[in-house]
Amino acid sequence: MGKKVTDTTEELVQPILDDMNLELVDTEFVKEGKNWFLRVYVDKEGGVDIEECGKVSEALSEKLDEVEPIKDPYYLEVSSPGVERPLKKKKDFVDHVGENIYVKVYKAIDGEKEFEGKLRSFENDIVNLEVQVKTRTKNVEIPFDQIAKAHLAVTFN
Repeated sequence: MGKKVTDTTEELVQPILDDMNLELVDTEFVKEGKNWFLRVYVDKEGGVDIEECGKVSEALSEKLDEVEPIKDPYYLEVSSPGVERPLKKKKDFVDHVGENIYVKVYKAIDGEKEFEGKLRSFENDIVNLEVQVKTRTKNVEIPFDQIAKAHLAVTFN
């Protein structure tokens, strides 16, 4: 049910976002405690504000009421993905070259399943990540189809 709900939500919200020049980052339909939450994360260059999220929420709520993909009560939340924005699409990696990211892979690479470092490039479906190992720097090549989870990583200098 969750995949069908998120797919339907993405179809409904995309025209709304296109009209507002916003990008769909992610959607999730999850149960927390006894409540269901439909979360839609949107963004744009420079970030989104609460008013934009409110407009998306109102327009999407109307569309969801028409289609009714969810029969049980739920909470709709529309927000920014935050500073540790998930990286899901190939375009996300291209757009964030030069930034610090966290990547978790399905199958170990060089004995490791989690990496954090500077995204050097994304070419031919390979994420090239520069990671710090004690006092030295090394490059790790991660095939896109091996990525279980990835997001921007906040660093403190």
